[in-house]
Amino acid sequence: MYREHSADGRDDRGQVGIGTLIVFIAMVLVAAIAAGVLINTAGFLQSSAQATGQEASDSTTNRVQVVSTTADHFTTDDEVGVVNVTVKAGPGSGNVDLDTATVQWVGPTGSYYQLASGGASGNPDGRFLVSTIQDDDGSQPVLNDPEDRFKITLDIGDSDLDQTDDNEDTFGEAISGGETATIRITTASGATTEKRIVVPQTLSGESSVLL
Repeated sequence: MYREHSADGRDDRGQVGIGTLIVFIAMVLVAAIAAGVLINTAGFLQSSAQATGQEASDSTTNRVQVVSTTADHFTTDDEVGVVNVTVKAGPGSGNVDLDTATVQWVGPTGSYYQLASGGASGNPDGRFLVSTIQDDDGSQPVLNDPEDRFKITLDIGDSDLDQTDDNEDTFGEAISGGETATIRITTASGATTEKRIVVPQTLSGESSVLL
């Protein structure tokens, strides 16, 4: 077999083979590093996608459902002083903590935001009360069972409730017969439930009415 020799008669095939091996090893290392980066990036993107998907799911499922709305504590001018909203967890919802929810009232005299009386600190227009109607395991203010029923109480205008909770606060103005308002309840996950209420034209002689 023919062999190439250098000018001084030495065989150079060994040196060429080592150079090729070094280049090959370098290519393998670069490929391994690139693969590691791709794997880490893919894992990060997957985690981000899962978190985003969970947030999107929560914002559409972790909501409350309005069961009924009533009005009472009528003023001498036949105006509604207190609105009660009975709520339950929405279909397929997880646990909903009403202490972390916000309530927006849009009525004839403006728009007002309330936080729960036992909820976060802040400077809202008012604070709403949460009381229990049905709660077998004592989870109030957290709706954690389809059978749970809690009442959100909104005190409009002058205070009409016993000040049993120092954090309870009024907002806005009382509303008259025939007037309308919209209540938006937003949970911590961002899910919003909207309820439009209409006050009956005549309140005389009534102690409480459905809205």
